[in-house]
Amino acid sequence: MHKDNEMRESGMEPLVETVAPIPQEEAPMLWIYPKEDPELKDKIIQEFHLHPVLAQLLVSRGITTLEDIHYYLYAKLPDLHDPFLFAEMPQAVKRIAEAILSEENILIYGDNDVDGMTGTALLAEFFNFIGAKVFHYVSNRTTLLRQSMILDALEYALKTHCTLLITVDCGITAAEQIEQVVRHKVDVIITDHHEPTDKIPLCVATLNPKLVNTAYPNRELTGVGVAFKLACALTEYLVDEGVIPAKKVDLKRYLDLVAIGTVSDMGLLRGENRVLVSYGLEQLRKTKRIGIAKLLAICEIDLSDITTSVIASKIAPRLNSLGRIAEPEHGVKLLLARQALAAEKLAIELNLYNIERQKIERMMAKDIERIIETSPSVTENKAIVLTSRKWHPGIIAILAMRISKQYNRPAVMIALDGQVGKGSIRSIPEFPVLPVLKELSELLLNFGGHDTAAGLTIREQCIDEFTKRFIAIANDRLQDLHVTPKLHLDALVHFDDLTFDLMESIKLLEPHGHGNPSPLLYADAVQVAEPKVIGKHHLRLTLEGEGRRLECIAIGLAPRIHELQAKPLSLRIAFTPQVSGSSIQLVIRDFQVRPSA
Repeated sequence: MHKDNEMRESGMEPLVETVAPIPQEEAPMLWIYPKEDPELKDKIIQEFHLHPVLAQLLVSRGITTLEDIHYYLYAKLPDLHDPFLFAEMPQAVKRIAEAILSEENILIYGDNDVDGMTGTALLAEFFNFIGAKVFHYVSNRTTLLRQSMILDALEYALKTHCTLLITVDCGITAAEQIEQVVRHKVDVIITDHHEPTDKIPLCVATLNPKLVNTAYPNRELTGVGVAFKLACALTEYLVDEGVIPAKKVDLKRYLDLVAIGTVSDMGLLRGENRVLVSYGLEQLRKTKRIGIAKLLAICEIDLSDITTSVIASKIAPRLNSLGRIAEPEHGVKLLLARQALAAEKLAIELNLYNIERQKIERMMAKDIERIIETSPSVTENKAIVLTSRKWHPGIIAILAMRISKQYNRPAVMIALDGQVGKGSIRSIPEFPVLPVLKELSELLLNFGGHDTAAGLTIREQCIDEFTKRFIAIANDRLQDLHVTPKLHLDALVHFDDLTFDLMESIKLLEPHGHGNPSPLLYADAVQVAEPKVIGKHHLRLTLEGEGRRLECIAIGLAPRIHELQAKPLSLRIAFTPQVSGSSIQLVIRDFQVRPSA
């Protein structure tokens, strides 16, 4: 049974879409118990009238000043940062306004992932609405270097007679290529959020929250977030200049795209990002984007039920499948679709490509499983580097992320095509990869991305040396503790704490996602019924504590059923509570068998 079906059978929805997990010997999880500060906790309870468990959650997550707590719990759209805090925003909006007034053709050119697609759709729709002559394009050439995509953009700009090129989610590492674009009398504005290299492109303006010269407070904005900030600033400028009336533009209508792109790109859901996604989810639930509605209908999900989990597990994989194995431009068309028939056709196409992507992914996962079985030494170091000619370059990022999560260490997957390999890297917080890639840059054709998620291209003859040195650096800088799987617990609770009042209070923490996970609580309880396997991977448990009995689903823990046969059995469980119909059930992440009293 597919994991999604197993979870539905148990009354649960999966948080992420997973296909063909790569088996490994399970290592015990290290439980990191919550930081305690009773005085601060009491102060939070009194100041904000919060449930004690919720107050402890805030203490555990380091949200401890009254100002930060108030922003975390109650921030609204007016609390968003001023877009003109981007150092070069004035230059950007003036050049765009000039292009609009002189009726120049403008090209919006986006990266081919969901962040790039949503940002491209946002700016294309916004520019069209305010009367600009706008074109949009997303490259489908997945084997291109990120820098070379800019030359692809130039080709399209010249074909459409565009004199202004605005990038979305790309361009910051393409200084030399942008010089070529400018030589063709095409002005360039970069909007990006990837880490800049030593050489910043010379262009009209560069909008990136990670630039050292920017005062913008939120360096965790995603590509679509930067695009949205450009739309906000341009609206303010055009209103101030009397070009458009103040009531003409409702920027909230674009927040659904911001939510999809931010969640899909694993943007940190803290601070401003969390506000954007929160309002974006509201917009999605009433969206008039017929393409999104048709896509969710195929997934049998009602718009009113949309959450960050739905974006991550249903929308993102289908849009991303286009960037991996097909035409990402069709993703932008789906987001902008206004006709039901065209939207339905595109939604069906996306779903079919996602099925194809899953098939390719399963084959690659089996191939990785064979490699690990025949050469188990590859997992004995503090980093894993694998290379193959069999792998699809558009899928390697998914498998790199899965390997990194399963083994809790940096993972590099390189897909060889001819004499050049395209690599994808996923890492852990204790091992930022960009500084390492800079150390090894003489072996690479190019690289870029973020400290925990990066990409590279490399000549075949350099792969062995890169593998050797990358693993040596990881072995030198990472300790056993760093690569031990960890559970970061938020609070101790008793079963009689798990009320609907608490569940209502916990909603204040939403939306959940990267950097703001669902609460992970722990409790002591006694198993009072035989455990049952749900599907192949999960367990159904019945536990009792403080005289209260609760149903539990232990995710992915079916292989440990043998640990639960003794009677009576005392357990300590790490779990997330969830409302299921008229009851509360527990989603167990891990358990420890405790000595009986």
